[in-house]
Amino acid sequence: MDAQPVKAGTLYVVGTPIGNVEDITLRALRVLKSCSVVFCEEFKVGARLLRAHRIDKPLESLNEHNEVEATERVLEYLRQGKDVALISDAGMPVIADPGAFLIRRILREGLPLVVVPGPSSILTALVRSGFSTDQFLYAGFLSRKPEERRRQLQALAEELRTVVLLETPYRLRQLLSDAAAVMPQRHAYLACNLTLPYETHHYGTFAELWERFRHSRFRGEFVLCFEGRPVHYSETAVRRKRKPLRSRYRR
Repeated sequence: MDAQPVKAGTLYVVGTPIGNVEDITLRALRVLKSCSVVFCEEFKVGARLLRAHRIDKPLESLNEHNEVEATERVLEYLRQGKDVALISDAGMPVIADPGAFLIRRILREGLPLVVVPGPSSILTALVRSGFSTDQFLYAGFLSRKPEERRRQLQALAEELRTVVLLETPYRLRQLLSDAAAVMPQRHAYLACNLTLPYETHHYGTFAELWERFRHSRFRGEFVLCFEGRPVHYSETAVRRKRKPLRSRYRR
């Protein structure tokens, strides 16, 4: 009698807390408890999450350094009929985190895929900002190169929708400095260490936020939101109008 083919396992993409360990769904906990193996970004962070919820499962890594190799391991588990959970260090996997390559492989091979939604720093900050949520633009991480970052900010200054940015903690001052130079009077909101007991919230124009943080040694995660350009106002147009005056004074 021929052996029956093994039913493929399912990849569960599981949203995890962005700070407060209690911000995890009952469904996410059930999936983590029932899967065969959990793939995480960093062992230390993944182990801490599982330990906090008394979950004992094998951990393997999938991060920016080994995404191709780890993807092959995930596929091997799935072909063996084992369910696999993918988590990131915080929030929804794949959003500003590794995993996109894996998702594309899963879809291409027609393997089972389930997304278990969870916390998002992007949406948490957007709601807390008080800015329009009818439409918004998630612009991700800007360039590390100062000139390119300023060009990106100049383009975003013309955006009519609310804009949401992420950045690494050690580039907060550079980002605020450039934003203050490009659109000093634009209203913005800086969300720091969201959902943690020491979270802080900072509102003001970019010029005001730059003054507040220019001498700060901030440590932690943050999300930056700013209002879309008012319909009647254009940062680029204002700069263009000022150029002839500046050149006249230079003469």
